[in-house]
Amino acid sequence: MSLDPSPDNARRPVILVVDDTPDNLMLLSSLLKDQYTVKVANNGEKALKVVRGGDPLDLILLDVMMPGLSGHEVARQLKADRSTRDIPIIFLTALASEKDETLGLEIGAADYITKPIRPPILVARVDTQLKIKAAADFLRDQKDYLEQEVARRTREVTAIQDVTILAMASLAEARDNETGKHIRRTQHGVKVLAEQLREHPRFGHFLDDATISLLFKSAPLHDIGKAGIPDRILLAPGTLSPEEFEIMKTHTTLGRDAIEQAERQLGTDVAFLRVAKDIVYSHQEKWDGSGYPEGLSGNDIPIAARLMAVADAYDAHTRRGIYQDGMPHEEAVKLIDAGRGVDFDPDVVDAFLARAEDFREIALRYADTDEDIAKKMEALVFIAESA
Repeated sequence: MSLDPSPDNARRPVILVVDDTPDNLMLLSSLLKDQYTVKVANNGEKALKVVRGGDPLDLILLDVMMPGLSGHEVARQLKADRSTRDIPIIFLTALASEKDETLGLEIGAADYITKPIRPPILVARVDTQLKIKAAADFLRDQKDYLEQEVARRTREVTAIQDVTILAMASLAEARDNETGKHIRRTQHGVKVLAEQLREHPRFGHFLDDATISLLFKSAPLHDIGKAGIPDRILLAPGTLSPEEFEIMKTHTTLGRDAIEQAERQLGTDVAFLRVAKDIVYSHQEKWDGSGYPEGLSGNDIPIAARLMAVADAYDAHTRRGIYQDGMPHEEAVKLIDAGRGVDFDPDVVDAFLARAEDFREIALRYADTDEDIAKKMEALVFIAESA
């Protein structure tokens, strides 16, 4: 109960005094009531009810030797509870030995005052602990605010990244003969491979949670450079001539250059653009060195690009398109397996084989419908007629 019902109580620190002796309760209350809102309890059980059932407390003055729950046990329960562990406790007790004081502080008391009580000392120590608590509460509030602000800014940055990737990927996809679902399928395929390889000794150093997230975000950009390929080549229905294929191969460099230009504009190195650049520039490289644009081989090919190469190849084999019908899943798996150590990193192929059913599920979940293909055809006709 409160011993001072004045209207100003809500703005004053609230102190709970716990003691089984009525005279001590009256003495302590009289010393404190002019400055603080005072609540009292004459045993440990009532003290816990007051703490857990009423308004927040700023300080507890706690007797040690009481019938029922001792002050030590009350303190232990309060310190074990996340909602009450930050309330400072000052033990008030006739137990004056060094061992007793040490035990009280080890339990978690902020201070230890021995009886008989000396009023000026009590008032000074109460004031000190309340100031310490006020400072701690302020810092805790500031910390919570800063954490919320960091989380908000992080969400903003993430949203900017996502929008940037979507805009850039959509630019390339709009002029390609593949539907937007190709982007979704390869994106999820890269993630599946990364998760399968995260504990592998050759890949574990690279594939942490943050990098896997970046791979998932960046994968849609793998063909962004196709935005710079002429329509007559990009939209050609048949096999490209050697000269046309050489032009098509430049899409990796065009994409890399576009991302590097974005980095220069930002004036800083951005992790998701770095991963995106590896994917865009090197996903057409082959394990045996016969790919492009640089003819890299083996471990010289960035890991992100090696994952993208397998995911992209599987989708190229299985997807329905304007000019093709996809092959069955089983045949595509055999082709990927046949490229082990030739086109693809052997360990990435092993990861693909281990998760082949996940690739089948992704292909079914994001399968191109007749409507998707019809809309893509209409868009390409419009582009061709507008050229």
